[in-house]
Amino acid sequence: MSIKIPKRHSHVVFAFFMAGIMAILMSAIIVAVSSGIDTGYLKRVIHAYTLAMPSAFICVLFVRPIVVKLVSLVVATD
Repeated sequence: MSIKIPKRHSHVVFAFFMAGIMAILMSAIIVAVSSGIDTGYLKRVIHAYTLAMPSAFICVLFVRPIVVKLVSLVVATD
């Protein structure tokens, strides 16, 4: 038996996963560029991620409607 989130909340689930994936990728890249990859790299990435994830999640929630509108303006509907 699996527990699934109702479809009406799919935009929040999308925002959560999008923010999480983008935040970890960006944290890893920015930490590598700014301070290099050494023994403390993973610890610094995780610290950066804990700061980036909540703000990325909120940003994705706010930006999503704008992106949906922009996509509808540039993608043809057949």
